[in-house]
Formats: sequence, C-alpha cells, structure tokens
Amino acid sequence: MKTIFKILIILVGLIALYLLLMTLTDFKPDEIISLKTDQQTDKVIDNKQLKITTFNIGYATLDENADFFMEGGKQSKAESKEVVMSNLEKIVDFLKNEESDIYLLQEVDKKSLRTKNINQYDYIKESFSDYESTYAVNYKVPWVPVPVLKPYGYVDSGIVVLSKYQGIANRYQFPGEEAWPRQLALLDRCFTETRYPYKNKEVIVLNVHMSAYDSGGVIREQQVAYLKEHLEELKSENAYVIIGGDFNHELPGTNADDFNDIPKPDWLKTMDTSFEGYSWYVDNTQPTSRSMETPYVKGQNYECIIDGFMLSDNIELVTITHHDLEFKNSDHNPVSIEIKLN
Repeated sequence: MKTIFKILIILVGLIALYLLLMTLTDFKPDEIISLKTDQQTDKVIDNKQLKITTFNIGYATLDENADFFMEGGKQSKAESKEVVMSNLEKIVDFLKNEESDIYLLQEVDKKSLRTKNINQYDYIKESFSDYESTYAVNYKVPWVPVPVLKPYGYVDSGIVVLSKYQGIANRYQFPGEEAWPRQLALLDRCFTETRYPYKNKEVIVLNVHMSAYDSGGVIREQQVAYLKEHLEELKSENAYVIIGGDFNHELPGTNADDFNDIPKPDWLKTMDTSFEGYSWYVDNTQPTSRSMETPYVKGQNYECIIDGFMLSDNIELVTITHHDLEFKNSDHNPVSIEIKLN
C-alpha cells in the first residue's frame, strides 16, 4: 500500500508540475499584433482582376490515408518524414500550378512533433521566393499530452499569406477560449488582415481559421460576432475586402446532406449570421472538407463545405473553383476565386 501511495503522490506531483509549466508558458497574444513580412516585394496591384486561393493543408499529414484522434480515429502524428514531405511537395506543386496572386494557407507547421520537425513554412516560403510571405502563429504549445500512448507533443503552427504584392499585415486574436486547463493544449484562433494599396483605395485580405471542436459551437459564435464587428468597421473605409479561409462552419448556400447518406457530425455547425455589405460565394457541388474518423473512402467519410470566400459588395466575382483533389494530401480541398475590382 505504501508503494502504491508513493506512486500516486509522484503522479499527482508530475501532473501538477506539468500544469504549472503549461500555465507559465501559455501563449497569450495581444488582440492585435503587427506581423513581420518576409521576402518583401516592391510590386503593387496594378490591375482590376486578381486570383486568390485558400487551402488548409492539414499540416501535410492529414492525407487520404490518415485518421485523427480528435474525431474518433487513432492517429496523432505523421507516420514518417517521407509522408510529410511527399504531401508537402504535392501541395506546393498544386499551388504553383494555380499561379494565383495571393494564397491563404492554414495549418502550416514550423516545428512540431506531429510533423517530424519539418519546417513547412520555410519550405513553402522558399518555393515561392518571388512572393511576400507572412506567418501568424495560432498554435504554440510545449506539450499536448494526448493521446496518452502517442502524445501530440510540442506544436508550433500557424496561418500563412503568400502574395505577389507589397502589403502590411496584422494578426487579430479571436475572442473565446475553453476552460482551464483544456485551453492550455488548444489553438489560439486568429485571422490576419493584409492591406494592399490599389490606386486611391486599399485591397484588404483576411485569412481566417476558426475553431472546430468547441462544445455546442459557443466559442465559434463569439468568433463570428467578432468578425462581423470588424467587417462593419471596414465598411466605412470603402475598401475592397476579401475574406477567405477555413471557417469551420457549413457555409451559407450549401447543404452537406447533398454529399452524404450518413448523419452530420456533432462538430459541424452552420454559419447562420448575415454580413451586411458582404456576400458569400461557393460552388455547392464540390465539398472542401471530410471527416477524419477513418482514412478516406468516398461515401464513408462525411463531406461538407467549410472553406471559401466572402467578398465586399464592390467586388465582382468572375469565377470560383472548388478543386477536387480527392483529399489525397490534406483533409481539405482548396478553393480558388478570380475577382474584378469595380
């Protein structure tokens, strides 16, 4: 009994020490942070038509063969460096072939156990050496202890903007967080806002990555309200505003039941907030995300549209493309739009 008691005391002590260290090192960003711009260019927007692509790359690990422990699967990290690099190379090949003016990327790792310490941001940045790039951290945790036998471990990950044009970027912290101590191991959700000069106005591009697994969608409601308030403020500037990314909501104008014969997962919530002065644009025939309880098999994983774009009403949509990459290298499919600045 004394031995068991000593073991329990040691375990309790280790847990307490872990929680103390996590609390002391918890990433707590200011609401607004000015972002460093890498690989600066002196080019400015000089034409009315732009092409923009958004892609949650699933840290180049959540490919067609992957499942994920947060959705009922088992996997917490990449099988090997080779898997990560193979996915990353194919993702970059796709992006380069798109020849977009601006790319909005989510879930890009710098140094994480889950991706075998491969600096994905450096690889992407070097692959687009003629583009400006900005990185905004949204997941910086020294150790995620679950799953117990194969822990997620340390994570340094963020959202990235690549652009042919010179811009000024800021990171905006979304409100809302889970209760302590759960929050210590979760993402600090944010969006970036990059401003590009265009004639006597500005083109303002937001890269958004909202919460996914908050119970009842309560935190997502706060995030949507914050985004709505921010967009209301931008209306007074009479700028061209483009909002893209992974909203982790079923987007307006889409119905995931059209893609599925299985029940909607609990984590999926509907974007039911209207944004006056802005319009959503989607191709409701092609899903952009799939569930991760098992490796991907068409018809067995739940599919929906949670990635896309919203535009201010002074922008004209030319084309929108939901790319069908069959979730081969990420649990998301990318979306591209071509727009005209009126």
